[in-house]
Amino acid sequence: MRFMSFVTSAHAGPPTAELIEAMNKLADREIKAGRMVDMGGLTPVAMGAQVRIAEGKLSVIDGPFVEAKEVIGGYAIMEFRNKEEAVASAVEFMQLHKDFMPDWEGTCEVRAFAGP
Repeated sequence: MRFMSFVTSAHAGPPTAELIEAMNKLADREIKAGRMVDMGGLTPVAMGAQVRIAEGKLSVIDGPFVEAKEVIGGYAIMEFRNKEEAVASAVEFMQLHKDFMPDWEGTCEVRAFAGP
């Protein structure tokens, strides 16, 4: 099954060099094992845009977004046999954040793709 994990946090600023190194090692391992399909960090919201529909009107809003308290900082698309494996992988990934940025707070959401 294919799963997407994405990390949200209110933390401003990039990850530490140590965390980046640890995440790269984990990604290399998962790529070699054939589980990682794609992954990446995202640029700050100030560089993005939102396309939204509200009150019947479609609009485009350039970042930063005033109401954004937590933002998606990165994502991974992985192949696992089941949800339990996907969650275990997310726990390992989040443990790296705890180990290398102890004051960091955030969430890693794990969701299965809806199709084959």
